[in-house]
Amino acid sequence: MDFIIVSGMSGSGKSIALHALEDLGYYCIDNLPAVLLPQLSDYLGQNTDGLSDRAAVSIDSRNRQFLQAVPSSLEHLRNAGLAVRIIFLISDDETLVRRYSETRRRHPLTNDTTTLIDGIIEERQLLSPLEQDADRRIDTTSTSPYELRAMIRQFASGQNQSGTTLVFKSFGFKHGTPSDADYIFDVRCLPNPYWETELRDMTGLDNTVIDFLETGGSARELVNQISGFLDHWLPHYDEESRSYLTVALGCTGGQHRSVYVAQRLVEYFQYRDAPVQVAHRDLSVNSLPT
Repeated sequence: MDFIIVSGMSGSGKSIALHALEDLGYYCIDNLPAVLLPQLSDYLGQNTDGLSDRAAVSIDSRNRQFLQAVPSSLEHLRNAGLAVRIIFLISDDETLVRRYSETRRRHPLTNDTTTLIDGIIEERQLLSPLEQDADRRIDTTSTSPYELRAMIRQFASGQNQSGTTLVFKSFGFKHGTPSDADYIFDVRCLPNPYWETELRDMTGLDNTVIDFLETGGSARELVNQISGFLDHWLPHYDEESRSYLTVALGCTGGQHRSVYVAQRLVEYFQYRDAPVQVAHRDLSVNSLPT
């Protein structure tokens, strides 16, 4: 049975992720107490009543019993015959504070003496063991609900795929670095189309910008060097059964150079046996409601 655990920071979009899985036919349980996980795994393992062979639960910071013994808890689930995969959602502190200030919801770790920011800090520490075991980390700071649902669908459909899925993400340093990146490459060394008046309102997807960047050869050289680095190390990630590897490419605003490099890398790696995905974080900056 395919069994997905959805976890992450409160306010990062766990409910949206769980609803997306439910739409895909997963049997979903929101905030299941960790003490009931063994019974649930036994019940799902039997699967005698026509229940779907796909299930998902959300685990948050209130499940301290599970979080304090993540390795043994996951081992129990896998011994019950469940193919456990973990999605972990993150957002920066400023975004989480803003999302909570826009709703009447209360953060699960706040009380009369614990402020919201203190609760967020404590939650990051509590969830750290589960984050380290996650198959996919998704930064929802600048992700729309639609984009998050698409990422969840891609993750769910990758159950039977072999090899490490490469995710190329363009971004702008002035909007902050993506927290879910495994590698970050700074491409601000390339000529900046922004200073060309006729190119300023275009993006790295436009042919005119592509022609500008490829004049002189430095952009192609940078793409070749990054692809060579990844070519060398990807087999090691495959050997470790790594599900996802997120490679972030950053320029100043996330509109031109980073988009161009991400697209060129997708073209280079699209013939791999494992999937290749691309996301342009700052082409349109969206907020994710709680």
